[in-house]
Parts: sequence; C-alpha cells; structure tokens
Amino acid sequence: MTTRTEDLLSIRPVITSAKIYDTMSSEELFQNKTLRPIIKMQHNLCIAVFKNYISKRKNVFYELTLPKQLAYIDNAIHKDMKFRNSVKGMIIGQFTIEEYELYIQNSSALNKRMMNIVKERLINSIQLFTKPQILKAI
Repeated sequence: MTTRTEDLLSIRPVITSAKIYDTMSSEELFQNKTLRPIIKMQHNLCIAVFKNYISKRKNVFYELTLPKQLAYIDNAIHKDMKFRNSVKGMIIGQFTIEEYELYIQNSSALNKRMMNIVKERLINSIQLFTKPQILKAI
C-alpha cells in the first residue's frame, strides 16, 4: 500500500523548466519543487473556480475591456480574501505533510509566490474566459 505522500508526488506533473540550484533561497526552491507542479496540476480546477467567481458576481467581467479584465483578475487574487483563501486551500491541500511543515515556516512569503503564479496562469488563460452563449429555444 502506498502512502499519501507517495500518491501525491506520483500524480504531480514534472516541470523541466523549473530549475533547482544550490544557491536558491528556500522560498524559490519550494516554489519550483512544490508550488509550480501543484498549480500546474490544479490549473483546470483554477479555471473552473474563476469562471464560477465571475458568474457569482453577475458576469460583470465579460463586459470589461482587456486591461480592466486583467485588473479584475489581480483584484480577485490579491484583495478578495474569500476567493484567495479558497485558491490557497486547493493548493495547500495537495501538500505532503513535510511540504506543509516547510510552508508554515514562511507562509507569508510563500503565499505571495503562490498567488502570483496563479494570477499569471489566469492571465495567460484569459482567452478561456469568454461570455457563455445562451441558447435560444426555436
């Protein structure tokens, strides 16, 4: 029987561009070894969660210009604590116990890195956030 740690680590994607060096800070090392793979794995869920966020706020996002949509994403990630905590939970829930113990030692700096990565992924996927079409009955 495998352990939770083995199961979690086995399903994470490998990011070959995430380099690991001896000279890295502990935060950067955690970012590249843990945060990036988890956030990549959770990408489709993050997209679905943000689409739901847009929907719950009366689809205002769809009426905005591109620069205002980018600001909307930034605001959701950095200022809406309920949304932010929900996203953090989706990521932290994928930590091993050992990773969680590292995380709690410097959670403030790691949260900042985590949220910036999620924000960039949402921005890079902005084309996925198009207004849903309503089908009319014939």
